[in-house]
Formats: sequence, structure tokens, C-alpha cells
Amino acid sequence: MSHQIATAVPDGVSETALPTPQALYVHVPFCPSICPYCDFHKMRRHEPLVKAYLARLAEEACVRYDRYGGKLQTIYLGGGTPSHLQDSELEQLITALQDTWGAEVDEFTLEADPLTFDQTRLNFFRELGITRLSIGLQSTQDDVLKFLGRKHTAREGLAAVNIAVEASFRVSADLITAVDGQDTARDLRTLASTGVGHISVYNLTIEPYTPFALRGVQVDEHKEADDYELTNTVLSDYGFERYEVSSHAKPDERSQHNQMYWHGAYFVALGPGAAGFVPTADVSLIGKRYTNPQIKHWLAGESGEVLELTPLNFVQDMLMTGLRTTRGVNLEALSTRTQIDVMNTYESLITTLVQKGLLSYQAPWLRATDAGILQLNPIVKAFFEAS
Repeated sequence: MSHQIATAVPDGVSETALPTPQALYVHVPFCPSICPYCDFHKMRRHEPLVKAYLARLAEEACVRYDRYGGKLQTIYLGGGTPSHLQDSELEQLITALQDTWGAEVDEFTLEADPLTFDQTRLNFFRELGITRLSIGLQSTQDDVLKFLGRKHTAREGLAAVNIAVEASFRVSADLITAVDGQDTARDLRTLASTGVGHISVYNLTIEPYTPFALRGVQVDEHKEADDYELTNTVLSDYGFERYEVSSHAKPDERSQHNQMYWHGAYFVALGPGAAGFVPTADVSLIGKRYTNPQIKHWLAGESGEVLELTPLNFVQDMLMTGLRTTRGVNLEALSTRTQIDVMNTYESLITTLVQKGLLSYQAPWLRATDAGILQLNPIVKAFFEAS
């Protein structure tokens, strides 16, 4: 079985064999406040817990590096709110990475809350090797921010984005749409005008057991669909291109790290609740996915869940994530990697979906059309059922 994954590597990343992962994700679960829509593993900070977290993270980094060490191309600190760590704590975290993989990478992203940095702190981030900020703006309208439980005002959020852009960081900012009463076009235009190179736009989703779910908050499906189409229309006027369902970038500003996920590259993950995808010596498998336990069990050194990916599992995963992107799925490369004739396996389904105008196929690339993007869930379900 071949494990050559040139086509699993994102555009702009060197296309070499991957004996070791080239991407690293670190989950920092601490937040200054808990947003009512968020279902990520997160919590309010207190000093003893942060201290224990950093010590355990350094231990995990050593263990994972001994098993999967190699040259990294991307590092992503997500959460939670990584920028909520104090300077000394953030430095301690990155030192743990420098002592193992090293922190000199092509792209080093830090997720940041607008209220957690100023110009002085941006200089500190740069000294640590951070090259890209992903800022949780969510809206440029105070009433929407209040509804979403955000603590910053529109003015504070935009000021944070502006100083990050002026400091010459690569900057991505998040927006949430489909909020009742939101002027989505205004949010999009205001953010695009700041000069950010990347915008991630997510329709509000009510996840089970979140405060929004318990309050019975609902999302208008018509506004959700309208805002999705509006997003591409507005952002394209500012030079952005949608390259994944929720991701829009100017030229050369696409997230290298996220493309690792979408196109099947291996990546290591550290921290409570973090999920990674790593190679395995078992030639009957493509790799294995692991999910760390939540913080109490993670601090105790307990193992999390492990899912072994068979070639068929991997084909299904790549169809699920690859069809979300404009790049699509290279069926020939996927067949080479898995030793499964993907086109032959799904030829009848692909032919039907192409005839319906939901997919396009120009060998070797399979892509979702604009109409197909709006029906991705049933399309992916059909592939799983046809397997």
C-alpha cells in the first residue's frame, strides 16, 4: 500500500512524503467568558489549573514528539482562547514546543480575543514566533455581540483587528451570521474594509446542551440560506475567494493549517479534548485518529479514544472534507493512497450527482458545484450509504 500523499498536502506546502506529521494543533481550553453558542471544550481559568495544564502539556509534547517528531510546517494554537494566557504562560507553552518540534514554521497561528491584546502584546506575540492571528470578532454590531454573549464592543473589536493588520500580522477574523435582526451585509463590508486577508464566516448553529439550546434559541433557515449566498457576493467585491464552505481568502492568504485537515495530511494534537490524525505502522490502515480526554482525565495522563482508519474510512473522510473545498478531491491520488478504485466504487452515484448538477468531474478532480455546496450533507450521506 502506498502512503505517498503529495495530493493530500495543501496548495503552497511542499509536496513530499509524510513519514511524520507536518502540522501541530494545541488546544488551550481557558476562556475569559463562556459564549452561549460554543460547544468546544472550554472553561474559566484559575491559576492552579493553568499551572497543571502547562506542566502536563510539556509532558505530552515530549511523548508525542518521541513518537511523531519531525519538521513542522504549521502550528495552530486554538481553544478556548489561547491569547487569554498570561505572557509568562504563553511563553512557557511555546517553549515546550520549541524544546520538541521547534517553533520555526511557515505558519504559526494564534486564536485571539479582541480584548486580550494591544500593540505591546502584539510585539510579544511576534517575538514568540507567531505569524498569524485568528481573531474572534463575530460581529461589528453591538446588539449582535450582546446577543452572542461577547464581552467586547463593536468599536473594541474593530480596533483590535486594525492594530493587528497594521502590525503586519497575517490576520483572519471570524463572523457569525444568521442572527435574528443582524445586518449581515454591513458586518461583511465593515470587516472586509479593515484589510484582513482571511475571513471565516459561520452561520449560527445551536449545538445540543449549550445555553442557547437550553434557552430554545432557533435559527431562521431562510436567513441562514440568504446569508450564505450574501457572504460570497459581498466578499468577492473585496477580493476574497471562497475556498472552503466557511473560509474566504485573498490571494496567498489561505490557511495552510486548515488545508492540512481538509486534504488528509497527518497532524499531531496536544491538550485536553484535542484530536489528531497520525500515521501507523499497520500497512492495512491509512492512519489513526485520536481524541484526548477532557481536562480532568487528561491531567491524570489517561488515554483518549482511538479510531483506526481503514482505506475505506479514509476515502469517506476525504469525500466529506474535500468536497467542502473548491479544490475538491483528486480521485486518482486518493485511489493510489488507499488502493481503492474510488471512481469505480462510486461511479453510478457520481454520474447521477453530476447529471443533477450537484457535482462536477474533470478527471481526476471531483468537486461540488454551487448548487451541490448547499446540499453537502445529503451528498456525503449518499457516498457513505454507497460504500
